[in-house]
Amino acid sequence: MRRVVVTGLGIVSPLGNDVETFWNNIKAGKNGISAITKFDTENYKVKVAAEVHDFDPKQYMEKLDVLHSDVYTHFAIGAAEQAVAESGIVGTVEKDRIGVMIGSGIGGIETFMKEHQKLIEKGPKRVSPFFIPMMIPNMASSMIAIRYGCMGPAMPQVTACASGSNAIGEAMRLIRHGYVDAMIAGGSEATVNPLAAAGFQTMMALSFSEDPDTASLPFDARRGGFVMGEGAGVLILEEYEHAKARGAKIYAELSGYGSTCDAFHMTSPEPEAEGAYKAILQAWDELGLDTDNVYYNAHGTGTAMNDRVETLAIKRALGEERARKIAISSTKSMTGHMLGTAGAAEAIVCVKALCDQIAPPTINYKEPDPECDLDYTPNVAKEGNYEAALSSSLGFGGHNACLAFRRNGGEA
Repeated sequence: MRRVVVTGLGIVSPLGNDVETFWNNIKAGKNGISAITKFDTENYKVKVAAEVHDFDPKQYMEKLDVLHSDVYTHFAIGAAEQAVAESGIVGTVEKDRIGVMIGSGIGGIETFMKEHQKLIEKGPKRVSPFFIPMMIPNMASSMIAIRYGCMGPAMPQVTACASGSNAIGEAMRLIRHGYVDAMIAGGSEATVNPLAAAGFQTMMALSFSEDPDTASLPFDARRGGFVMGEGAGVLILEEYEHAKARGAKIYAELSGYGSTCDAFHMTSPEPEAEGAYKAILQAWDELGLDTDNVYYNAHGTGTAMNDRVETLAIKRALGEERARKIAISSTKSMTGHMLGTAGAAEAIVCVKALCDQIAPPTINYKEPDPECDLDYTPNVAKEGNYEAALSSSLGFGGHNACLAFRRNGGEA
């Protein structure tokens, strides 16, 4: 099979709207969670979120395109533009040999909410003719493909919280098996709004803490739910020989991918981690390294069941002895849960962790849980000799995905 490497990165996030700012804040353990500003929370139990700040879509898009697309698409195009510009990939491959795969758990929910309100208040004639194309979750992939003339496969992955990881993994497979030479892949989500908050709140999935430092507490005994986040993350994936021939900067090699389903419950993970551990094991086996020098970016949502089940999944996949040696962290302690973006943003964390040989922390970790008894890199980043990085994503519906990266680009 052909090898796949990462040659460009881009991000829009609660911790910065470029990769350097985002990564520096992640390493420093900065909290991107704060009081919600995007809607009035007076009648809500949820009070905090990880919002994107200071993002201007007109930096990347024409005014009419901004008006005729949803916020999740704005975020996706911003991250894609950064990654594409850095990689220099456009123009180096035939148009039908480059594709786009942008995951989104929900798509244009901001548009859906606003247009529905118009329907109720003003009638059907006032609903925008752009409502449908703005809302549908394939539109970020489509608009990016239009922007760069990508005539290869262009589609979304819609697997809830696993969407970003599945998008990257499926894009890798397209390159591996020769269908394309490069892919623009990642995830985007923009759900910090009254409707999404109400839905997550009533299903008792969210943290109701009003203190940003006690809201997102992955693997901590005090955890009480996840915190909504938003943004976009995009990676340029490229066939290794092609990247090497054109002298591209290679960040890391994407060497493994696992994808499974619990086939168990709409929202709860399978309690013995059957599906989750098999996804991790698939990625680990494809990675093909016998090493304990691993950074593992956990799904780590801060919900009672997820963190217990994920801990079990890591032990079952890697063996308990190795699981206790690796550096694990949940960067959702800083970014909140970016939903369909989470896997893409966390893939970027993994790539940068291998480049800088630093495992970022799980911040605000104070009270260990006996059922979550691994090394979650509490509060302070840890330097190491990391040969590989794994990132897992576990989504509603039982969707499990895991990505495995090797350091040193194609030379590992």
